Amino acid sequence: MLSSSSKRRKAMAMSIALTCLFMLLVCQRAQVFSRNDEFTSDLYVPQQQDGPLEIELVVASTKDEDTAWLQRHVPEWRKSIYIVDDTKASPTVPKNKGREAMVYITYIIDHYDRLPSAIIFLHASRFAWHNDDPDYDGLRTLRNFQVPYLQETGYVNLRCVWTIGCPAEIHPVEDEASADPDDLTTKVVYKQDFQELMPELPMPEVVAVSCCSQFGVTRDVVRSRSKEDYMRYRQWLLDTPLNDSLTGRIFEFSWHSK
Repeated sequence: MLSSSSKRRKAMAMSIALTCLFMLLVCQRAQVFSRNDEFTSDLYVPQQQDGPLEIELVVASTKDEDTAWLQRHVPEWRKSIYIVDDTKASPTVPKNKGREAMVYITYIIDHYDRLPSAIIFLHASRFAWHNDDPDYDGLRTLRNFQVPYLQETGYVNLRCVWTIGCPAEIHPVEDEASADPDDLTTKVVYKQDFQELMPELPMPEVVAVSCCSQFGVTRDVVRSRSKEDYMRYRQWLLDTPLNDSLTGRIFEFSWHSK
């Protein structure tokens, strides 16, 4: 049997080894993020007959979020960075309500007659759990974005991972019918609010789309709806008694609707 002093020495050696392993992992992780920060600007800039394709990043941000990474690493693309919680900022929104939906809709209304060829709507944080990248890096997500595919399809979600949203997040009719009316969730309210926002569309049996309200869209697809439609959507956001979590999610599962 080991003596008490031998046991203590063994335990101390194990503790030191685990500490060293932990520090090694931390350093390796830090090196990954450091390498990401050293990316040079090499985004794909497609050409069209009359010159480079116009692409604009539209960013939903608060005054405390750091968006300098976009200016530093993505100089090729124009940017409209909306500060939602500062009424003196430019650009900003009529009211900080509805999360990123208020920013996206306000941009479309403000620029409807002079939209760029393509728009990428995204959040302000570079690193976030919903960025479709092993390191959750929004910069890598932008660098991997296939602009020619966007030109072909008209709409592309920046997230391909099924969780959250697929393969069948919402069954509007079934969810409303089986819900507890005192327990408001996106599934419960989706049917009624979809009908209010898009009464001309048939009610889908299933709503499935990868979260989380970051996507690219072409000018033609945006203009497939009138400016008056977007003004109506924004007024709905301003008037609804639903909280921001619900309204943001309703649009999150509706941006792809045509």
